[in-house]
Amino acid sequence: MTRQRSIRKVPLWLRWLLPVVLLAQIAFRIMEPEPTAFAAQLGPPPGLGSLQLTALGEPAALALLLTLYVQAYDTQPGVSIPFKQLDYQNLVRWLDTISELDPATAYPLLLASQVYSQVPDERKQRMMLEFVYRKFQENPVERWRWLAHASIVAKHRLGDTGLALRYARAIADQANDPLVPSWARQMHIFLLEDLEETEAAKILLGGLLDSGTITDPHEIRFLMARLKAMESADISSDASKP
Repeated sequence: MTRQRSIRKVPLWLRWLLPVVLLAQIAFRIMEPEPTAFAAQLGPPPGLGSLQLTALGEPAALALLLTLYVQAYDTQPGVSIPFKQLDYQNLVRWLDTISELDPATAYPLLLASQVYSQVPDERKQRMMLEFVYRKFQENPVERWRWLAHASIVAKHRLGDTGLALRYARAIADQANDPLVPSWARQMHIFLLEDLEETEAAKILLGGLLDSGTITDPHEIRFLMARLKAMESADISSDASKP
């Protein structure tokens, strides 16, 4: 059995040194500045060729992972980045690259029209809307729904009726297929009427969900959450009225 050594046998100078070291350590901790979290800016995406090689024959799966990466980029360890502070030129490049990697996905257009176009920065809003318009022209029959929302944003957020009508008429002229509902081809009529933004958006989102043309579960959950939020906001607004 090992006997503990008495503290009296420890040299006096060492007994004095121990509390001094402890006090110095406490003082150092007190004076040490708080750790600062720095937000890393969104850089340009990898080249499409390298991503296609990385995908190993599963471009859709990689495109989804990249989309979730971009979607979550505003939240980093210890810091939250407002969408307004993101580099929108690189953001457009990311969304474009994801769309080219998996042309069947509509997630980049969903984010551009529903999320990144909501920032209080007109230049960045227009960048998102033009991205949606450009991608719409590549496949109007499959991508009309996101241009329809871009049209609403152009009118109600930017106050640019001319741009809104340009998008709406593009749907009418280019998405001429029975798969595209008639109300979508008549968007210009809605725009010319005096509809509030939330009411117009609810009509559009409700129509998208009822049409059955959206099959991606991520998109469906996102749109349902948006529609419920709008309906809840309307109920709260009505309840607050005298």
